[in-house]
Amino acid sequence: MQLSIQATGKHVDVLSYLLAKNPNNIYERNENGHLVRMFFNRFEAEHVDVTFFVTPDPIELSRNNAGQYDITSYINDREFAVSSIFCSLLRTALGTALNGKPKPEYAEWVNHSFPLTISVGPIASALSDDAIRDLFEPLGYKVGFAYSEAGYDFDLTKKQSARMLQLSGVTTLQSALRQLYVLIPVMDNYKHYFIDQKEIEKLKRYGEGWLDDHPERTFILKQALRFKEVYSLVEEKAATKAPKVDRQRLNNLRYEAIIEKVSALPERRVVIDMGAGEGKLASRLGFVPGIEMIYAVEPSERERLKALKRYEKNTEDKTFNQPISMFGSLFYVDDRLRGADVLILCEVIEHIDEDRIPKMMATLLDTYRPKSLFVTTPNREYNEVYGLDSSYRHPDHRFEWTRSEFMSFCEAQAELFGYACAFSGIGDSHPTFGEPTQLAEFTRKQVL
Repeated sequence: MQLSIQATGKHVDVLSYLLAKNPNNIYERNENGHLVRMFFNRFEAEHVDVTFFVTPDPIELSRNNAGQYDITSYINDREFAVSSIFCSLLRTALGTALNGKPKPEYAEWVNHSFPLTISVGPIASALSDDAIRDLFEPLGYKVGFAYSEAGYDFDLTKKQSARMLQLSGVTTLQSALRQLYVLIPVMDNYKHYFIDQKEIEKLKRYGEGWLDDHPERTFILKQALRFKEVYSLVEEKAATKAPKVDRQRLNNLRYEAIIEKVSALPERRVVIDMGAGEGKLASRLGFVPGIEMIYAVEPSERERLKALKRYEKNTEDKTFNQPISMFGSLFYVDDRLRGADVLILCEVIEHIDEDRIPKMMATLLDTYRPKSLFVTTPNREYNEVYGLDSSYRHPDHRFEWTRSEFMSFCEAQAELFGYACAFSGIGDSHPTFGEPTQLAEFTRKQVL
């Protein structure tokens, strides 16, 4: 069983301090008869590759868990497949990173996001590849699988079979490890220890900041807690908490507000939806009179395929103007997007590192120069209404701005590139915290 973590870019060498492991030494420990090893395959200023191996003792597993396996206590996959056993044996080796307690001089790096590529496995799961993607993709990972090269004549992806799970994304080391600690037993559908209320506390600790908002939260909790009596304790606690974000309703309100503003524009012939995702907003734009061309720009191939299916369903309506699906990024110039009437970023900017936002705005307002630009983003102040404290609304958010921060930034950008800027809110208004979503409308000034 193994876990490999690779990181590239500036400052990635600090991962050795977050892991509390000397890159020049091989870590090797015996945990109750089971062997845990760790070594750095590569350690450079801008490239780090570290691997953890766990080799359980099959005799020890059998001695401690006799009679619990399907065939015999000696013939089982616990020696080979990552599971709760794997997690528990690695806990000591990864304790510093999991708890976010490196030496004080490196504490500031605990919450720093790195571009990580993670490989873990083998995973022996009854879940399909798509079901596993549903666990990790909402956390911001790109998900892939590697199967062994065997001469089977059946489709391994449709069977219960071993595979290596490959994840890539920009996240903190602590978040990545905590998410794996929760989700590995969910995929494996097995825990080697007694489940009680302590398991709820562990889920709360490792799931902080991401589990409550996960679209598969109910499935994850049921798989992790196993027993109705334990799971019901979580639901009772959840019922007493502050109201959750009604994402579906809020999404609809955003789309309606944008459609209303676009429909009122005197010029709206060419519209660009940047970060179009699975095409929900672009589909609605397809029914707005006066729009002749819609570019739905999205970097995720999987989301684009979902969008194409959505557009295809709407083509039955003769009034529907089908969007043009495009692969694209906010940081690569596409000449086809220059000079559009309208450009929209609906809940996009908060998924980008904050220090890259000025460059993005320069591309939009100086290079593309649309007549109108609409930008929506969460209002951080409103998180108090949702009881989120210091947490972001989504684990992939890189930042969330207050209303004053958003206004100051947008006004500065508008002044720099020759635009006027107006602001409004979307959603239920709170007398102190405003609306949950804030919207900025940039209008290009006429050149005399």
